[in-house]
Amino acid sequence: MKIMIIEDEVTIRDMLAETIAKWGFEIHTLGKFDNVLQEFLNEQPHLLLLDINLPFFDGFYWCNKIREVSKVPIIFISSRNTPMDMIMAMNMGGDDFVQKPFDTDVLMAKVNALLRRSYSYIDAQPNVLEHDGIVLNLKDWDVLYGEQKADLTKTEFIILRLLMQQKGTIVSRNKIMRTLWKDESFVDDNTLTVNINRLRKKLSELGKENFITTKKGEGYLIQ
Repeated sequence: MKIMIIEDEVTIRDMLAETIAKWGFEIHTLGKFDNVLQEFLNEQPHLLLLDINLPFFDGFYWCNKIREVSKVPIIFISSRNTPMDMIMAMNMGGDDFVQKPFDTDVLMAKVNALLRRSYSYIDAQPNVLEHDGIVLNLKDWDVLYGEQKADLTKTEFIILRLLMQQKGTIVSRNKIMRTLWKDESFVDDNTLTVNINRLRKKLSELGKENFITTKKGEGYLIQ
């Protein structure tokens, strides 16, 4: 699961990132704070750690904007500690409030508890992804179409899983390569092209041509 850290103090941001990484979460931090909403939409995190005092617009503003499009869990982290700050945080859509300085064990307990409450459905999810007749087995790395089945390599599986998870959205080559690197599949640009072509060939042999569309200069799309 991915956690986005929206904190402009570098020392605190790095400390949070290091702590969260030890728990096995994927991390995304912001270097710029002029368009937090767009960054959120691009990354689609499972939880936000949000400071109040930020450049351009404060955390209350961005929480309100994010709440217009998402119910993602949000934990405010701030040195501001008046009752009004806490009330504002909750009224704007925050789920919890942690005051600086904080104990990292307490913070992670709150993070894990909020993730469990928010995503309790995850354990009940099926072990497949399905779209337009294509069924991807998330446990055995194989793909089915009708009565036909093809075995995928780990790299091919990760690519198809990512594209199916984000069907209807163009996924850039850079994002695919970042995902592969995180899964310890070390690929360069040429290797990615080879794997995309192999994946397309396997899908075509199943009888499903043009399942993956190329958007020139942008990336790949499953519609």
